[in-house]
Amino acid sequence: MGIVLKGATVITAVDSYAADVRLEGETIAGIGADLSQAGDAVLDVAGCYLFPGGIDPHTHLDLPVGDFSTADDFASGTAAAVCGGTTTIIDFATQNRGETLQAALANWHAKAQGKCFADYGFHMAITDWRDDVNCAMEDMVKLGVTSFKLYMAYKNVLQVEDGVIFRALQRSREIGALIGLHCENGDVVAALVRQALQAGNTAPKFHPLTRPAAAEREAVSRAIALAEMAAAPVYIVHLSTAAGFRLITEARTRGIPVYAETCPQYLLLDESRYETEDFSGAKYVMSPPLRRPEDAAMLWRGLKTGMLDTVATDHCSFNYAGQKDRGRHDFSKIPNGAPGIEHRLGLLYTYGVCTGRIGLNQFVALTSTNAAKLFGLFPRKGTIAAGSDADIIVWDPAPRTTITAAGQRQRVDYTPYEGFELAGRVRHVFLRGRQVVEGGRLKESPCGKYLSRRSFTGKGGGVCLPSF
Repeated sequence: MGIVLKGATVITAVDSYAADVRLEGETIAGIGADLSQAGDAVLDVAGCYLFPGGIDPHTHLDLPVGDFSTADDFASGTAAAVCGGTTTIIDFATQNRGETLQAALANWHAKAQGKCFADYGFHMAITDWRDDVNCAMEDMVKLGVTSFKLYMAYKNVLQVEDGVIFRALQRSREIGALIGLHCENGDVVAALVRQALQAGNTAPKFHPLTRPAAAEREAVSRAIALAEMAAAPVYIVHLSTAAGFRLITEARTRGIPVYAETCPQYLLLDESRYETEDFSGAKYVMSPPLRRPEDAAMLWRGLKTGMLDTVATDHCSFNYAGQKDRGRHDFSKIPNGAPGIEHRLGLLYTYGVCTGRIGLNQFVALTSTNAAKLFGLFPRKGTIAAGSDADIIVWDPAPRTTITAAGQRQRVDYTPYEGFELAGRVRHVFLRGRQVVEGGRLKESPCGKYLSRRSFTGKGGGVCLPSF
């Protein structure tokens, strides 16, 4: 017995066509016409689009920050994800100081196992480089963790030195891994924060002033240079500035394998959100901070031209009351991050596809296919094809809705997109053939599986450029 999705338009990163899709077991069994077999359930989805399940390659669920953790754990975060059309996440297992990578991975498996409504994988965030870490990176790859993150910011907490980044890049080339970098000059940021507080500047509006665009530009330039010297690919996470984008474009035209993601907040929100008389600007304290409208315009251009590869969320949710307000008298104590895992597809469809900034095929590439290719999941994930996992979003383009904190599934007391109108919505979601969302409502218990990902294969100089 299978399920036939009948009457929709199939959208992949390269094609758009009318067809029925038959699901059997966990995979897509066929695409075409007259696919029904005896005992099949036929679901009429005429007038809808079928998208491959979204892949969010940048989330932080159940992340400890001091004596508390993010508002969303793996249960609430992935429930929100699938309701919004994301069927796979890649979260960051984060090494504590003095901890082995193996112990960090075990910690994150314990957080996620049996709780996820979406399939999930892990990047490994390295914060404490020792001799054993060099060897442990290969062990991680064997366990399906084929990407690593290092921070150029958060001095004395997460930040690592350039020499560590260089050695990690070299090692990634040897073992078939991809290094992601948070690009801000952490030393300068720390100095600016200290100076602001000494001057009595404690309000949230001083957060972006202590993390200027130049801090990202300099770090992106340094990251590219380190990757070039190491002859290794690099992935720039949550790009926020036009200046950083120009550096990436220039490097790619020289043949340097630099990949980059941005996030909806950098496309749709700007630095004016910090200019409030009350403490509400804390809702937008994230790193990097929101930028100018001109930066957003350049990032949209990067999506259109293919110079930016993915749109992730950097979902890192903290409640405004009880968590964000711990920094009421010191902006540097406001936990950095914002929610977004639930609304990524709706926002990009509404303000990208419907405005003509990107096409439907680009929408699929940016929200699913490119991440699958970069992070060792394609063609199991990221496309609608016979033999691929039956992760399918039935998208109804007709409804109009409005984002509100009261109406969201994310377990957090605000949304940075309050009042944003959305065109279209998720009608049904299938995860490996199981209908996990019906009529926009979650209908299944947690059935997500851990994804062991393939290596980022190297050839010729240590890199292989995925063909997008």
